[in-house]
Amino acid sequence: MKFGPAATETAEGCVLAHSTRLNGKTLKKGHRLSRDDIQGLIGAGHDEIVVARLDPGDVDEDTSARRIALAACGGNLGTDTPFTGRVNLYAETDGLLIVDRTAVDAMNRIDPALTIATLPEYEKVAAGRMVATAKVIPFAAPSSLVEQAEACIDRALRIAPFRPRKVGLVATRLDHLKPSTMDKTRRVLEQRLRASGSVIIDEIRVDHAAGQVADALRHLRDDGADLLILFGASAVVDRFDVLPSAIEQAGGSITYFGMPVDPGNLLLLGDLAGIPVIGAPGCARSPKENGFDWILDRLLADLQVTPADITGLGVGGLLMEIGSRPQLREQPGHGKATKVAAIVLGAGKSSRMGAANKLLEQVDGKPLVAHAVAAASKAGLAQVLVVTGHMADDVQAAVGAYTPDVVHNPDFADGMATSIRTGLSALDPDIGAAIIMLGDMPGVTEETVNAIVEAYRENPDRMIVTASCQGKRGNPVLWDKRFFSDLMQLHGDVGARHIIAENRHLVEEVEVGPGAHIDLDTPEALDSYRGAT
Repeated sequence: MKFGPAATETAEGCVLAHSTRLNGKTLKKGHRLSRDDIQGLIGAGHDEIVVARLDPGDVDEDTSARRIALAACGGNLGTDTPFTGRVNLYAETDGLLIVDRTAVDAMNRIDPALTIATLPEYEKVAAGRMVATAKVIPFAAPSSLVEQAEACIDRALRIAPFRPRKVGLVATRLDHLKPSTMDKTRRVLEQRLRASGSVIIDEIRVDHAAGQVADALRHLRDDGADLLILFGASAVVDRFDVLPSAIEQAGGSITYFGMPVDPGNLLLLGDLAGIPVIGAPGCARSPKENGFDWILDRLLADLQVTPADITGLGVGGLLMEIGSRPQLREQPGHGKATKVAAIVLGAGKSSRMGAANKLLEQVDGKPLVAHAVAAASKAGLAQVLVVTGHMADDVQAAVGAYTPDVVHNPDFADGMATSIRTGLSALDPDIGAAIIMLGDMPGVTEETVNAIVEAYRENPDRMIVTASCQGKRGNPVLWDKRFFSDLMQLHGDVGARHIIAENRHLVEEVEVGPGAHIDLDTPEALDSYRGAT
């Protein structure tokens, strides 16, 4: 590939290096120049342009990225459409991301032109989450390098899917441990198991004595448990303490005691007739992430955990001070005075509606998009922000009576995620949470918004609040600012369901009725709603 300035008249078939305005439209970077493009550029006075001229045997950036991404897929992964030399890979099921780090490093060292980036190894992901991205930096790459990259990255990434487990729980008693604490411990464990579909088939509470724990383990084994979890009333402080002794008395063995992860140092891992046994550290009574989660998730994904795996967790194993995590070990929740904003998404082309822009259709005497803006404005939020895109001036005029802040998203055609990013970037700096509202949901009222905001303020440990109807989540959704960075990473129209799925312990659902599910995407849906109201 040759890159640089060229006489415009000689550039037909070349790749445009920089976006260029031409006759009221934009020829984007990476566009392959046609004869009509060349004539238009010359007519507009562009005698010279910067282009990339592909050599024989070169593979264009989109094709190269797609080939690398497809080669990397080792199971339960999907890809999106190539765009500007990038192809993203998404999880197709809930589970753990498995990465062949040696292969990834080797591919990235073939040539600076070819790259692949992933989430951390063993990251817990929900279906739909982006887990990796293949990016080709120049406009093309030699076929020989692409073939080398394909061979190097072959099946290097996969999702190990969670498998529902039948969990047997043994909890020991001492005088200082309240039954309510034991009840809460079980609820927290059930939350951790929910993503995998696993259930606790039985809980046996016994005195903190090795013999009683051993009997309970044998009983749960015989009842069909395929994962055993122990919560001791007293922490395990030695390899020969009560819980490890109980595993051995039951006929099992100890795989490893202790781990280089804090919180989670006192984790115990054993085996009873092929059934994994986890002695949970005390921190596992809390929903906050700790070393117990890392081992539990691997077992739920049917991955073997060896002493070498555990001892290899030290780098990155200090969890208590990581500020980017949604919930720190000692971090307080949000306060009742937290300022809440509304972001109303009004940028879409409403392609399913046909030629009309649904957001401008009259519903109950005002444009459809005005219903969401009115609900947010009447709720008295700290800021109401409308994101425009398609027919921006008309949408802005439709909501002008409510005087919201308006920000334009020039990339609206690339999906809803671009509008979410545009809205978040335009929030006032003192906003602590944002409720993201769709512009086509007239059933969302001032009362809906108030109920969601009230639930957020009354529950300081809840960082995500969703509207629901009869137990099924819908819209709108309120997000604490701690998730803004995650929302900024969304792409296309994938949405944020995976973020909710991965943080269930931080989610509050508010029953608001059918309005949580009514969105008007088609002429038929619009006519039906008008008829019903």
